[in-house]
Amino acid sequence: MIVASGLSKQFTDRKRGTIDAVSGVSFECRPGEVFGLLGPNGAGKTTLLRMLSTILEPTSGSASVAGFDIRNEAQQVRASIGFLSGSTALYERLTAREMVSYFGALYGLSAEETKLRIEEVFTDLDMHDFADGRCDKLSTGQKQRVSIARSIIHRPQVIFFDEPTNGLDIITARTIIRFIKRCRDEGRTVIFSTHIMSEVEALCDRIAIIYQGKLAAIGTLEEMRAQTGKQAFEHVFLSLIGEDED
Repeated sequence: MIVASGLSKQFTDRKRGTIDAVSGVSFECRPGEVFGLLGPNGAGKTTLLRMLSTILEPTSGSASVAGFDIRNEAQQVRASIGFLSGSTALYERLTAREMVSYFGALYGLSAEETKLRIEEVFTDLDMHDFADGRCDKLSTGQKQRVSIARSIIHRPQVIFFDEPTNGLDIITARTIIRFIKRCRDEGRTVIFSTHIMSEVEALCDRIAIIYQGKLAAIGTLEEMRAQTGKQAFEHVFLSLIGEDED
């Protein structure tokens, strides 16, 4: 569902010159897989996701998402994906239902299709209690669920989750984790970026570790444990990026 080959992105800064945000990253993601994307702040994870979702154009390299080229078939890529970022904003004067209905229309769903999908998605994400509440009155966790709902209203086969549980309470985070598992069970491809090691252990079929813009390691958790000789994933991660004090 996702094939990336040598993806790179450079930015130019007046003081620091050329910055290699992502450098030569290659990997593949399969249908029905939760693919973890892990790395410290500034490692290049969000830049990589933005290239795959056609928000940013790569400096070099190529990628296809759901069979479409990110450079030449960007519109088809966007129609095939859902993207959730921690910085996603909502229209505050709309209710949760109105917000998701609006995005259903943007994706070309009929009014009846949108109504049916809202019922389904709001049930999956436990949103019925605040479906008609204005977005500016919702809690952080409720807003995050609205953001997820609008991202997947069109049944995308590929979903990018960029730190979806960041700052959420444990109950809301659990609802989102259960939803991601359901997406996997339905055969969708999920790229899941997070800093929370327990979520990686609980969710991810395979993991890519990004460090200083480069791919430091890729594989299953068990493969990474065997490679490093560590058991706790925090120690595995630190070892693979060369920061393990042991």
